[in-house]
Amino acid sequence: MTMRTISPEDPRLMIPSYWEEAKSELMKRDRIMRKLIPQFGDLQLTARGDAFTTLARSIIGQQISTKAASAMWQRFLEVCPKCTPLQVTRAGAESLAGCGLSKRKAEYILDLANHFKAKTVHPDKWAEMDDEDVIAEMLQIRGIGRWTAEMFLIFNLLRPNVLPLDDLGLLKGISVNYFSGEPVSRSDAREVAANWEPWRTVATWYLWRSLDPLPSEE
Repeated sequence: MTMRTISPEDPRLMIPSYWEEAKSELMKRDRIMRKLIPQFGDLQLTARGDAFTTLARSIIGQQISTKAASAMWQRFLEVCPKCTPLQVTRAGAESLAGCGLSKRKAEYILDLANHFKAKTVHPDKWAEMDDEDVIAEMLQIRGIGRWTAEMFLIFNLLRPNVLPLDDLGLLKGISVNYFSGEPVSRSDAREVAANWEPWRTVATWYLWRSLDPLPSEE
């Protein structure tokens, strides 16, 4: 996986080295992308943070608003400021619940920590593994489904060709930009996305931007 740092001040902040090539190819072959991509100038996908932190934050943010998730994450960091598997397991379910986490989410965070501690998942090898192999490992962890795993591939590993068909934002972006707002099926989405290979991540990111011009920070 090729990445490059975007800023010498923060070596953890990365952008994909393929981005400019992907933009050029998508604009050549897709008339919607040709109109959409230039609207966002130099904005592009960036990744920050380690695997455990990214996944813990994803679990905490499930099924709640962005504002609520941000507040809960800050309370979590008061209990586990380093956000390491060892710190989480030492904190225990009661302390995690004290951050406002539901009993189920506290169990999920502890399961995540236990998988990392027991090395039943291999985040140090994910950068070299195929997308589906990474997803298969992550699905062992309670609270992580395919959508969360695909978001990890996009925002942490910066994989270029992920198509998250369970993502409502992607389906809405395709609906608005390709079907004049008419509902689209997963089959419709696959058909449109066939023209984006091998840069489906990049096209997906621009469709998200068409709905929400400010990029998400992971």
